[in-house]
Amino acid sequence: MSVSKKELLHIANLASLELKEEEIQDYLENFQEIIDFSNVINNAPVDDLDITIAAHESKNRFRKDEVKEFEDVQAMLANGQDIEQNMFKLPKVVQ
Repeated sequence: MSVSKKELLHIANLASLELKEEEIQDYLENFQEIIDFSNVINNAPVDDLDITIAAHESKNRFRKDEVKEFEDVQAMLANGQDIEQNMFKLPKVVQ
């Protein structure tokens, strides 16, 4: 598949690009290289490959969620500016 000058100018218009006459040939060549490369990728032999989700198989390293009682609540609340009923009081952010 090759790209015509008319198609290139249409795509440039859709992308709001203003191409100068001397740039058109360079864009045509670059666009053709991109299309050729996409054809190589589309025709790559992948029938015998296993399905992968990521580049490497890694395991989830997260810790278990465990509820722990925080022992020194007063020390934590000492960092807050406005405290009410053992909670940080924040300014309203939704109108």
